[in-house]
Amino acid sequence: MSELLTKSRARNVFYGGSIFFVVVFVALTAQSHRHIVEQSTAGMPLTEEVALGKHVWERHSCINCHTLHGEGAYFAPELGNVMTRWGAQDDPELAYEILDGWMQAQPSGIEGRRQMPRFEITEEEMRALAEFLRWADQTDTQNWPPNDAG
Repeated sequence: MSELLTKSRARNVFYGGSIFFVVVFVALTAQSHRHIVEQSTAGMPLTEEVALGKHVWERHSCINCHTLHGEGAYFAPELGNVMTRWGAQDDPELAYEILDGWMQAQPSGIEGRRQMPRFEITEEEMRALAEFLRWADQTDTQNWPPNDAG
């Protein structure tokens, strides 16, 4: 056995294998980066208003009840595709009006139903939240959620 794997052969196997796997790692990293940039990002630009909407989403802990692309709690509806469901994906003003109307109507007071708390959100924040949800709706989720309602 000692004749088959000499010290220099073992070193060559080690270096050759290491170089091979570094090349594979770099190639897969480049492919992943290209896939994320070209296919897995939202179809609309990330603006200051979208960023503000994300901050509103985080500050009010919306993820504690809602899901966004399958991540979060399952107490309330999925919001990753809410603008498509509302037919407001391409109209920022309609998106704002529907979201604002929905938020103003909460809590509904219907006994036996899950209730959304009332949040004190400014008009600027509400518009930003609508833009964030429009932005999230344009992300290529590869057909997630599996149904329209999430």
